[in-house]
Amino acid sequence: ADIVYQDDHCLAFRDNNPQAPTHVLLIPKKEIVSLDTLEPEDAQLMGHMLLVVRDLARKLGLSGGYRLVTNVGRDGGQSVFHLHFHLLAGRALTWPPG
Repeated sequence: ADIVYQDDHCLAFRDNNPQAPTHVLLIPKKEIVSLDTLEPEDAQLMGHMLLVVRDLARKLGLSGGYRLVTNVGRDGGQSVFHLHFHLLAGRALTWPPG
């Protein structure tokens, strides 16, 4: 993996099938299936991960904006059942996403 960030709690790496010029996946090292399975004790970890996203966006020079996405459940497009966030940037991102 092309790792762009790592600490004791999470790991960020470039997606092998990028959907934008910048496409980084951020995953917790703790096994969590999805946002739907978070427990109250995961609040600090999730807050930490959002701050990591902010810092990654700055480090990667994403001053024009970015999108943060997580898919929950099969109908939500989740195909890997370990919580992960997609950090997408580098082109104009349309809405709705599809």
